[in-house]
Amino acid sequence: MRFVIVTGMSGAGKSTALRMLEDAEYFCVDNLPIPLIEKFAQLTMDGTAGEIQKVALGIDIRSGQALPDLQSVLERMSLAGIRYEILFLDSSDEVLVKRYKETRRTHPLAGAGRVDEGIRKERTALEFLKKEADYIIDTSQLLTRELKVELGKIFIQDQKFQNLMISVVSFGFKYGIPVDSDLVFDVRFLPNPYYVDELRPLSGNDAPVRDYVMGYENAKIFADKLEDMIMFLLPNYIAEGKHQLVISIGCTGGKHRSVTLANELYQRLSRASEYGVRIEHRDIEKDAIRKKL
Repeated sequence: MRFVIVTGMSGAGKSTALRMLEDAEYFCVDNLPIPLIEKFAQLTMDGTAGEIQKVALGIDIRSGQALPDLQSVLERMSLAGIRYEILFLDSSDEVLVKRYKETRRTHPLAGAGRVDEGIRKERTALEFLKKEADYIIDTSQLLTRELKVELGKIFIQDQKFQNLMISVVSFGFKYGIPVDSDLVFDVRFLPNPYYVDELRPLSGNDAPVRDYVMGYENAKIFADKLEDMIMFLLPNYIAEGKHQLVISIGCTGGKHRSVTLANELYQRLSRASEYGVRIEHRDIEKDAIRKKL
């Protein structure tokens, strides 16, 4: 029997996660009143509720004044031998505010005030759940399909999860460094495919450019050293409570060298399946757009 409590910040993807778990044959219940959770868990665990093997229970700030009682409920469940897991979905304040503005919804704690004030209150109210969470997924940079992949690793494939989402981002320095970067690496020291006529219209996603860039010994050495350093840093970031890491790799235009090295790092990190890894090529199409203008 697997009993998962799905919670987190409003707008971070809880409803989406519940739908995905339902598609994975979890029995899903959203916003069950806090006083009923313990009884519901007992019914599912002892088989009274039928042949239910996987349960996902959605809990959020809508529980209102009863939410603080959840801590006592969870403690009693643990003492009764009822095993549960907590999935906490988080996102940056800036992204949450943007999502609320896009959907034109009001935050449940904002009332007639500002959305960011509601978010601040919600973080305080949910802090105890985040501390107890078994899995924390930051959805600030995630697409829906990427979130589905991460949930699949945890709740379908039963892979080890280290509560860290890594974003590998390629970019062009002439368009500015990504503002949310944690680590920035400059690969402009490598030969530039832009000056090879047949490679100029291609990108680092194309084999000829990839082979050209990685054909240089310095590119291979850089990739090896970068991987070694990142793998050293990851457990230390996790120990410090970091849940999202943005690694930005830049060249002049963000189309050839940075894309190639970002793809190389992404492939290497993806082999370490306990980490969530995504790839983004921020500026890969910008030269073409500027030429059209």
